[in-house]
Amino acid sequence: MKNFLKILFFVVLIGITYGLYLIQNEDAKGDKIVGVSVLMLCFVLMPLFIYHRYKGKDLSRYQFKNHEGNSKSTDNQ
Repeated sequence: MKNFLKILFFVVLIGITYGLYLIQNEDAKGDKIVGVSVLMLCFVLMPLFIYHRYKGKDLSRYQFKNHEGNSKSTDNQ
């Protein structure tokens, strides 16, 4: 998984770079390549990276805990 994420990162980076190069040469495909690369970065690479990093970790340390319970009155809210 680690190697797959590295390869995918470099593919996205190459796509953005190539798209910007095409934009400099006034090619219409440049905008599409940059857009697809950014979408792949946001919707494919980032969720896979987050899943890989937090797989098997105890996430309860990062949650807010209500020590008082639900007995507190919420009439004024």
